[in-house]
Amino acid sequence: MISTHKKKKIALIGYRLSGGGSDKVMANLSIFFQHQGFEVDIIIVLDEVSFPYLGKLVNLGLLKSKSNGVFNKIKRLKALKSYLNENKFDFIIDFRFRTKIIQELILARFIYNTKTIFTVHSFLIDHYMPNNSWLTRLMYNHCFANVAITNEMKTLIEKKHQLKNVVTIHNPVYLEEIVKKQNEKIDLEFDFIIAIGQYENEIKQFDKLISSYAKSDLLRKKIHLVIVGNGDEAKLNIAILENNVSDFVHLLGYQNNPFKYLSKAQFLVLCSKNEGFPNVILEALACKTPVISFDCDFGPRDMISSFENGILVENQNWEKLSEAMNLLISDEVLYQNIKQNTLKSIDPFLLEKIGQQWLHLMKAN
Repeated sequence: MISTHKKKKIALIGYRLSGGGSDKVMANLSIFFQHQGFEVDIIIVLDEVSFPYLGKLVNLGLLKSKSNGVFNKIKRLKALKSYLNENKFDFIIDFRFRTKIIQELILARFIYNTKTIFTVHSFLIDHYMPNNSWLTRLMYNHCFANVAITNEMKTLIEKKHQLKNVVTIHNPVYLEEIVKKQNEKIDLEFDFIIAIGQYENEIKQFDKLISSYAKSDLLRKKIHLVIVGNGDEAKLNIAILENNVSDFVHLLGYQNNPFKYLSKAQFLVLCSKNEGFPNVILEALACKTPVISFDCDFGPRDMISSFENGILVENQNWEKLSEAMNLLISDEVLYQNIKQNTLKSIDPFLLEKIGQQWLHLMKAN
């Protein structure tokens, strides 16, 4: 614990406190830092709050106009700069994806006014750093640290951009929250498997999962597929109709408490094209729910030991994915062996342990 006569002040900056994996990480770390004696301010860009957090919430989304024009953006940048100047934070940690180069250059070089840590949460590092390495070094080589969430991501950033200040800290899982929420009742009266994630783009591939599910033995055994998350349902509804599984595939939308569904699922399926460090895997394991996942870049292989706490499937091999689903519902001995290893496998990723890595980083002057 950091204990001085004056509380250390930390600003956590993200897009929102709802929906995304990096937003969940920010929320979880706010709880850890507050418990460690920090004075925590969470600054968000969008007016969306559903995750539990601790600290003071600064909601710049309330200043956002419907048009979101240039003058409105300048207004919010000025508000952010004034707030940071007034509060004299010891650290700023930025969890946002960062694609607008001019805006991000201004933030990194002129608005963030103290020790700043930038995080990268996806295999698609161009969502966080310019493709141009000179610009990336200009923006991020001077900062306190850049945090990658897997070692492979760290290597990719260093190889592509030659940054000298990249460290690896995995995403944490907040077990206390999950234990508290997982036993809430649900209104599903059938056996099911589950997939969770935002499907605003093509990365999650839930339409292909529906087809893979339809070809598996689960349908015949009346084990349903539940999908939790937001996005354009049109493509998924087409896949449901084409595969004639309308009675067996359920789109539940965004859920404030996904853990009550996770804990009652036979297993979680992750079938993404790519990932960063998918929190949902840790959350499933925390619910004692096995995981079947593509061995995609990056993240799943850091959390899943195949046939110990889940099954890693050859990346993008949909036939093998169906086979893995069939295996887990047909081999009860294997299923129970995997299930009994789930909870203990998350031990290295518990919030208390990952939080200590953040404290160690911030003490490394």
